[in-house]
Amino acid sequence: MDLLDGRLKFRHLTLLVAIVEHGSVVRAAETLHLTQPAATRTLRELENIADVPLFVRVPRGMQPTVYGEAMAEHARAVVAEMRRAGEHLADLRQGRDGTVTVGTLLAGANVLLPRAVARLKRERPRVTVIVREGTLDVLHPALLAGELDVIVGRVGPAPGEGDGLRQRKLYREPIRLAVRAGHPLSGADEISLTDTLGYPWILPVEQTALRREVGVLFAERGLSLPADRVECTSILTMRALLLQTDMVALLPELVLRGDEHLAALPVELPSVGRTVGTTEAAHRTRTPALQALLHHLDQEAAVLRETLSEAPTVR
Repeated sequence: MDLLDGRLKFRHLTLLVAIVEHGSVVRAAETLHLTQPAATRTLRELENIADVPLFVRVPRGMQPTVYGEAMAEHARAVVAEMRRAGEHLADLRQGRDGTVTVGTLLAGANVLLPRAVARLKRERPRVTVIVREGTLDVLHPALLAGELDVIVGRVGPAPGEGDGLRQRKLYREPIRLAVRAGHPLSGADEISLTDTLGYPWILPVEQTALRREVGVLFAERGLSLPADRVECTSILTMRALLLQTDMVALLPELVLRGDEHLAALPVELPSVGRTVGTTEAAHRTRTPALQALLHHLDQEAAVLRETLSEAPTVR
């Protein structure tokens, strides 16, 4: 099978994606402003080119076969790239318009990303910024499929050559044990991790790297994870719980410094922290809007590196 022999057209790919998304040729044809006979003929052409069945009929429409799902995955990436190409040309022609779609890890870049977006909007008010939160297992496929321009947040080990990703590390941020100001533990000069186990905890969910690091930390100190706990990654929910209860949580240093209602406990967590940076698809062309956002991320990261170099204040 040679998909580059000139028979495969862009209209085949857009129709394939539309049928998968809408579940029927009729609805796909309506979306693409085609007649049903034209859509059916185009699908037949595509299946002849692929030389495999891409769909099977079901009572309510069309269901992709394993071949159809595989083909659709690549088709989405091609369609997304063409959409990006159009945006790129429009940006170049119009100067300061455009859209940049950012994926952010839950609790991953609560200070850096808002500051960079604010700078970008002051400089280019007509650039639209779309922010989508998620975990790496959701964001990485979306990035590779062209649905995201960049991921901002915690970065882990360098990606392998076959992963199709490139990372830039911007700064390292400590993680602190946080409680509300006035918490029974907040006035003590010396506290151990064991002392905090008399209070409920807020832990990261199991899918996160921070949760794995916390598990290792507790194991190294011969402790079990708190049985009385909430598992959460939302900074807003965590803050509300901390303010209303005597719970203990793990929060980034920069989040704590900016909140007078929270306090950091004097417990050393040397093995727990996060490196914040950006992740992009390795071979994708950057649009002007993305380049501008990356510039402001670099600028704000430099400020935050300076801030983090100062001795932390424990209240």
